[in-house]
Amino acid sequence: MRAPQLVVHHDKELMAQAAAARLITKLVDAQATRGSASVVLTGGRNGNGLLAALASSSARDAVDWSRLDLWWGDERFLPAGDPERNYTQACEALLDSVPLDPARVHAMPASDGRFGDDADAAAAAYAEELALASGSEDHGPVPTFDVLMLGVGPDTHVASLFPELPAVRETDRMVVGVHGAPKPPPTRITLTLPAIRAAREVWLLAAGEDKAKAAAIALSGAGEIQAPAAGAYGRRRTLWLLDDAAASQLPRALYPPASP
Repeated sequence: MRAPQLVVHHDKELMAQAAAARLITKLVDAQATRGSASVVLTGGRNGNGLLAALASSSARDAVDWSRLDLWWGDERFLPAGDPERNYTQACEALLDSVPLDPARVHAMPASDGRFGDDADAAAAAYAEELALASGSEDHGPVPTFDVLMLGVGPDTHVASLFPELPAVRETDRMVVGVHGAPKPPPTRITLTLPAIRAAREVWLLAAGEDKAKAAAIALSGAGEIQAPAAGAYGRRRTLWLLDDAAASQLPRALYPPASP
């Protein structure tokens, strides 16, 4: 595993704008190289802030949205259209305003779908969908995503991998149901660390004073069971995108000066 790279911005708005610009460049490059691109979206205020910044970017049309595969790192297991679902929020922030191919938008199942309230069956179905999308050039039963984005919670959780819970200990399955999550709603679906680590690049987003302790713990060599963010890394690159507040408890020698 390569050491993570850190980029620190002055505030969350600048972080979102810079991350959106970085993502556009990455997707355009991937499409130029391989004909298509794939990204795993994250929810939460920072993930949605990035999508909103992307929606308002004058460069967004550089991406060929019809040749983009979208996946999710986790989902709240709620009925379709629920405002708390990551998919619903992503549609409002960006997806409804760009010309995506619906067949390439891979939302996680809802609790009123064909699996009913069985989150484990829904998770297994999403794992099957990932496996069908993977090819001989991929590393296991998930595609090699170009970019996989994760928000970092104040407790160091990423996706719906919470400290000490069974999901963060999973080593075989790529997607699991989560029961009894400490953050509502208690029932969720999430990619596991093995699936996250299949990505070429993993980007971890943290902004705000409430994320400072989590960032410091995750970047100080903590174990992934106690600090799931510490176990999230990409095959080629792991990038932490922070604002000054989230980086405030890190040793200054660990990251470069704030960038715009």
